[in-house]
Amino acid sequence: MPKKMSNSKNTPIPLKEKRIPVVILRGGGDLASGVAARLHRVGIKIIITELAQPLAVRRLVSFCEAMYRHEIVVEGITAKVAPDTNSVVRTLAAHQIPVLVDAEMEIRNAPQLDVCALIDARMMKRPPELAPSGVPWKEYFSLMIGLGPGFFAGENCHVVIETNRGHYLGRAIWDGEPQADTGIPGAVASQRAERVLRSPADGILANYSEIGERVVVGQALASVDGQPIVAPFDGILRGLLHQGLEVRQGMKVGDVDPRDDPKNAFTISEKALAIGGGVLEALLTRPEIRAKLWN
Repeated sequence: MPKKMSNSKNTPIPLKEKRIPVVILRGGGDLASGVAARLHRVGIKIIITELAQPLAVRRLVSFCEAMYRHEIVVEGITAKVAPDTNSVVRTLAAHQIPVLVDAEMEIRNAPQLDVCALIDARMMKRPPELAPSGVPWKEYFSLMIGLGPGFFAGENCHVVIETNRGHYLGRAIWDGEPQADTGIPGAVASQRAERVLRSPADGILANYSEIGERVVVGQALASVDGQPIVAPFDGILRGLLHQGLEVRQGMKVGDVDPRDDPKNAFTISEKALAIGGGVLEALLTRPEIRAKLWN
């Protein structure tokens, strides 16, 4: 029987592969992770860029912890280290959050991706550095969102989200700047500066306690250069930097929660979720971005 010839008119023509709409998040600490969680839960695809050794105190609720463990799960959401574009695409396809070291955000140029916005969530509390070309990063993105002090809407970002606790927390500011950094930690059950653990010296951090552990006043939780860091009151160790990291005198290395609830060490804070709500509002305010996010 003669071989049937194919009809070229009936041969399906491969469609051009659609680019994946994503939002880049600079920083993966606890506040940034609250933003990432809010966006991820409504179906927005996130890419996190980080340092090789992040310094997140509340690291068990920070997606940047993936840099140490390769993978971290926060409130049921998985983040994984993705060192190249192909692994980024595979991680997104698995409905997970890719984390990579990319200070110059070269991932924005990946042909498989359609970058809808940049969120600078590093909480540097100073104006962001310029892009390698010497212009503000906002010039490279349709929408750049900054979190907290250091950002000025219309100058070094398009919109800034208020991060200070109080009446304006989570508000999207399209003209002007947020409240100045007070330098005073927000109160948790009436405890403010006392709840923050700081390094007593320059040196290497040695940990004696685990995050989520109940601690008592005066208990040695860690040390630096032989100098102890003790619990300021009874409570839960809510955060502690990684063992073996080099720290500076006065640097924040830990956090004690006076509320007797270990779950607080493993869940995203109300502050982080409020900021995430402000970011979501800012994204959806732009119709051209809103139209692409779920394609």
